[in-house]
Amino acid sequence: MAPLDLFSPPTRAWFESTFEAPTDAQTDGWASIAAGQHTLIHAPTGSGKTLAAFLYGLDALYQEEAPPDNERCRVLYVSPMKALAYDVDRNLRAPLTGIQLAAERLGLAPPRISTAMRTGDTPQSERRQMHRHPPDVLITTPESLYLMLTSAVSEILKTVRWVIVDEIHAVAGTKRGTHLAVTLERLQDNATGPVQRIGLSATQRPLEDIAGFLAGGEIVNDVWTPRPVHVVDAPRHKKLDIEIVVPVEDMTRPDETAVPYGEADNPPVRSIWPAMYPRLLDLIREHRSTIVFVNSRGLAERLSAELNNLAGEDLTRAHHGSVSREHRVEIESGLKTGELRGVVATSSLELGIDMAAVDLVLLVESPSSVASGLQRVGRAGHQVGAASRARVFPKHRGDLLEAAVVVEQMYAGGIEATKIPRNPLDVLAQQVVAMVAVKSWQVEELYALVRQAFPYQALTRPSFDSVLDMLSGRYPSDEFAELRPRIVWDRVAGTVAARNNARMLAVTNPGTIPDRGLYTVVLPEGGKVGELDEEMVYESRPGDVFVLGSTAWRISEIDHDRVIVTPAPGEPSAKMPFWHGDGPGRPLELGRAVGKFVREVGGMKPDDALATLQERYRLDEWAAQNLARMFEDERAITGTVPSDKTIVIEQFRDEIGDWRTVILSPFGSRIHAPWALAIRKRYRDALGHDTDVLWSDDGIVVRFADIDEPAPIETLLIDPDEIEELVIEEVADSALFTSRFRESAARALLLPRRRPGNRTPLWLQRRRSADLLQVAKGYGSFPIVLETYREVLQDHFDLPALIEVLGDVRSRKIRVHDVALTSPSPFASSLMFDFIANFMYAYDAPIAEKRAAALTLDRSLLRELLGDIELRDLLDPEVIAHIELELQRLTPERKASSLDGIHDLLRDLGPLSTDAVMARTDGTATDWLDGLEATRRVTRVRMAGEERWAAVEDVARLRDALGVSPPPGIADSLLESVSDPMGDVVGRYARTHAPFTASDAAESLGLPAAAVTEVLQRLEQSG
Repeated sequence: MAPLDLFSPPTRAWFESTFEAPTDAQTDGWASIAAGQHTLIHAPTGSGKTLAAFLYGLDALYQEEAPPDNERCRVLYVSPMKALAYDVDRNLRAPLTGIQLAAERLGLAPPRISTAMRTGDTPQSERRQMHRHPPDVLITTPESLYLMLTSAVSEILKTVRWVIVDEIHAVAGTKRGTHLAVTLERLQDNATGPVQRIGLSATQRPLEDIAGFLAGGEIVNDVWTPRPVHVVDAPRHKKLDIEIVVPVEDMTRPDETAVPYGEADNPPVRSIWPAMYPRLLDLIREHRSTIVFVNSRGLAERLSAELNNLAGEDLTRAHHGSVSREHRVEIESGLKTGELRGVVATSSLELGIDMAAVDLVLLVESPSSVASGLQRVGRAGHQVGAASRARVFPKHRGDLLEAAVVVEQMYAGGIEATKIPRNPLDVLAQQVVAMVAVKSWQVEELYALVRQAFPYQALTRPSFDSVLDMLSGRYPSDEFAELRPRIVWDRVAGTVAARNNARMLAVTNPGTIPDRGLYTVVLPEGGKVGELDEEMVYESRPGDVFVLGSTAWRISEIDHDRVIVTPAPGEPSAKMPFWHGDGPGRPLELGRAVGKFVREVGGMKPDDALATLQERYRLDEWAAQNLARMFEDERAITGTVPSDKTIVIEQFRDEIGDWRTVILSPFGSRIHAPWALAIRKRYRDALGHDTDVLWSDDGIVVRFADIDEPAPIETLLIDPDEIEELVIEEVADSALFTSRFRESAARALLLPRRRPGNRTPLWLQRRRSADLLQVAKGYGSFPIVLETYREVLQDHFDLPALIEVLGDVRSRKIRVHDVALTSPSPFASSLMFDFIANFMYAYDAPIAEKRAAALTLDRSLLRELLGDIELRDLLDPEVIAHIELELQRLTPERKASSLDGIHDLLRDLGPLSTDAVMARTDGTATDWLDGLEATRRVTRVRMAGEERWAAVEDVARLRDALGVSPPPGIADSLLESVSDPMGDVVGRYARTHAPFTASDAAESLGLPAAAVTEVLQRLEQSG
């Protein structure tokens, strides 16, 4: 059967009139989709993947009778980028119109196929229209799909038969991908019939894991079994035309020139940029449309401004994630049509947006990974069969070294493996809240559905239950003051249901992208311009002018989460914006390739190295000379070069006489970071103070102050059997750990980033996170602490690879070459520059990001400062009375106003009588108490001679501290022994009352006064 025989005559006629023939990806993809198989199409850019995914479903829609309005949505397309979603929406118009016209020419009357798009930018009016009149084809993003499934709009998704996940490689290795994997399982659970999954990817391996990620699996006899997926692997080699260009003869001594563009008063500096700008500008002018890729938003803005300044016209625009959608769409449109000659972009243009007019890609800096390089270069020559032309401009010799290897691996197809996160508990928590917000679940069914998603296939039941414990408020409410239950877990009935705020939290804090403190930039009438970093906003004032999207804007007003601006065209003093973010780390596979390259080429004679670099590695003459000279200089100074078989350790004194040790290794920061932390831990234990340590993709720098001799080499080469424990002990006090904990707590909806109409400022998120972390560290099983360890140790670090490297050092498979120098070698110089820049420009990290710390009051010192006046004499009785009312929830604004509110009241204050509950309630307390008792969330207990209501989470604590008998029907999991029950109940009393006596607490709790006094003294001593 010919490939087009699968389609109706109108579809076949349209395709034959538009294209010469189907591509391999289309031929094999259509056959698999027609057979009803889950399908992963892996093919290079420009292979017609999108049409391969869509055409069979579109053809089926044309052949069917139009269904009722509420059953129309049958094809769902999910894009990781809004820009790609808009692009696909536009590109679908050709086949939809073409097939319609072909059918009419054949005398047929097919139904009109409608499309719609739902993203974060979709106006509310369009969303309501979509709900009333669903489209046949819905285009959306992962987060918007999650939101639809968590609302009444999920009804329109019940009839979905095909879901297309585009650019699956962009999300599979991230928590965003994990979130999407669970959302796809929810989509199937919501649907009335089977949903066929179709995935599209240009650069990805291993394909088996990506296929499993796409389709998920079934749980059979408690074992995860992958759903069958047909993989269409059509790796037709994309034609590449890439060269590495260096515009100066010697990168260590570029021409001396004054810094241009608004900095004329500065002294002359040595920089490669003045030589690079004209070369970039010439190449842009020689081509129709050019994309210049850089690795940061700040550089995109600066480079675009410099090019326009040199050109004397607005030749380029900056494109990145902090530019508003309206401006991005305008830029993309100009680039597609060829009206805009150049765009300076970050990864925001890396994915498969159709850029037919682009005939050149310029890469300023190495793209840091082979997969990213192929994606970026593939933006040029996007059509089927066209060559992708690119030129790479490294900024320094270390950058040149990596670029040479990346380009060679791009030609060889050496794509790095994608590592899919396993069991992220923060994502699990968010999805659980979202699912129970829609309906109540049996816990067994909820656990089974989550495990169907590939990342959670090995999720254990205790880990799952620990997340339910956290979300249902199992942890002591007096210690975890920031936490509020999100769900209700009836352990006897085995069900989970939502509390009244669950849906609002789930839909106002969707997804996994962390809040890095971005302020929205808007025009006075409300139109969005883009986003600025929180720190830059704090340094700005009304009247300041800055550049965003290559356009100057003047600040009119700054409020709590917005910057209001007006255009300031031609303003010469406009300052460049900056954003803080994580730089991309070098993948281990690329690190090994860099090491092998240095070993092989660095060991050649100079003439042979030059020839190899130009012929095999595609370096221009000056690029080859610079790299060959770097190898030659390194060997002359250290006697060797760092490689995959040799680690070089340099030791020398810096400008003020302190010893610095540089470990040169090519393996990347995922190996160097944990190694550096272990070194810091070892030397802190030995010296009694911190040691400055910095790591990068190329090695580690250690600065030793106040020591007379350099550090012994063997102390840096940690035993592989010890490294894991050292890293685990050290990482908990790192800035990385505290920042990742904050982000995980926000994802898990413990510390919401947003509430309706209001964003929580980043500084406040940091402070609240620090408070939570301080308490959570005392609970070894707290899910978000465990998740933070997992993320740091598994996703950010590569401990197994580090253990392997250190093992190879121990077995002499990797040689260690140490050398004492008077100054850093060429390879160490770039590392030293990073080290100096890190401490020269480092801003004061908020204390919450450095380490959570407790504030204690030294009462004896306070007495000395105040003289003989008693502390109680300083306290105003009226203030004390008001504080008592506040703490006891007796003020109008603190009273409980719902069933969930009464549950929180009992968790916060402890057991209360019916009258005490009624005094703290706005509403019918007895009805709410009856409802809570019926759902086994509260129970009656005898305490201090009276009947009181208690939260079921309190029963074991009351039993162990006060001897209160647990009533029947309490789940076994709520009756486990409590470590410090007396400390818990007395501490809670202290935290919820103004100044009191021990006898006051004893009477309330039904305890002897002496016992209360003893506990209070113990609590005071422990702080």
